[in-house]
Amino acid sequence: MSVVTDRRTVANGRNPLPVSLKQARLPRWTPPVLALVAVGAGCGIGLAAGLDSTIQWGLIAALLFIAGSFVLSAAVEGVRQAKDRLATSLVWVAFLLAVVPLASLLWETVARGSKVLDGYFLSHSMGTLPDAMPGGGIYHAIIGTLEQVGLATLIAAPVGLLTAIYLVEYGRGRLAKAVTFFVDVMTGIPSIVAGLFVLSVWILILGFGPSGFAGSMALAILMMPVVVRSTEEMLKLVPNELREASLALGVPKWRTILKVVLPTSIGGITTGVMLAIARITGETAPVLLLVWGAKTINNNPFEDAQQSLPLYVFQQWQQGSEASYDRAWAAALVLIAFVMILNLVARGIARWKAPQHAGR
Repeated sequence: MSVVTDRRTVANGRNPLPVSLKQARLPRWTPPVLALVAVGAGCGIGLAAGLDSTIQWGLIAALLFIAGSFVLSAAVEGVRQAKDRLATSLVWVAFLLAVVPLASLLWETVARGSKVLDGYFLSHSMGTLPDAMPGGGIYHAIIGTLEQVGLATLIAAPVGLLTAIYLVEYGRGRLAKAVTFFVDVMTGIPSIVAGLFVLSVWILILGFGPSGFAGSMALAILMMPVVVRSTEEMLKLVPNELREASLALGVPKWRTILKVVLPTSIGGITTGVMLAIARITGETAPVLLLVWGAKTINNNPFEDAQQSLPLYVFQQWQQGSEASYDRAWAAALVLIAFVMILNLVARGIARWKAPQHAGR
């Protein structure tokens, strides 16, 4: 059997390869074209079968795309490459199944929330305005959210940071294992349980009334394990050589932690704290139990009821009028924007404080 060589390999100066060793490949435009064909076929099958839901059409199109990719690749490229394309198709379908609902939610929130979102809405409270009438704003809710989240951060961030330092730098024996166990347990505590705990201790036993500070304590309970875990992982990434070099120079351990370990991991620690803040910003159950909500501005978080953005959304939607629905969507849009800003700030800090390679 004669071996035919590829002229392009000879022209490029490479060793010629037998044509029989070359494996056929599908063109690069095959997946997008196949996806379009699958979408068209899914819509056609959905219409023919009388399916009203576009979600069902999309699932049919996804199944057709996966099956078509595998069959076509198996016929042209072989079974081994077909299995690889099957896994790739499943990943893309899973990605779309995750992104499409999020994009749909964001689009719906922007479309409905932008109806009443303006400067007046951001700078006024509800006051004495009836919930069924248009008007009003979320200024009191923004103040309440900022104060409650700020107080929760002041409580949870130092405690979480010191706990993580203890677990990484000093933690040995049963006490460290017990602390780690309780941190893991607190990570999975529902927010309503944290609210009930503060309600029973702060309001029912000690006799204090509802306030923004009461809600902040519940939010701090939810925030602490997140700060501990993120800070612990960042401290573990600090090379032991840095600690050993500092200790070899006679620097005390506490000063080594303060001057070497923490500055090295400050970017990751700050990012973890920002993400923990974003995690508690949208909590509603503790605020509903402990803060109660108010229609007027209350700048004092330590006395009387106070409003917050998640609770404002819940209460406005509960009213059931067209005006309250518009206010609820607009407040939800502001809340999403607030959380998105926190995430962007966290990413910016992480990139700013990331270790720089010597080659840069």
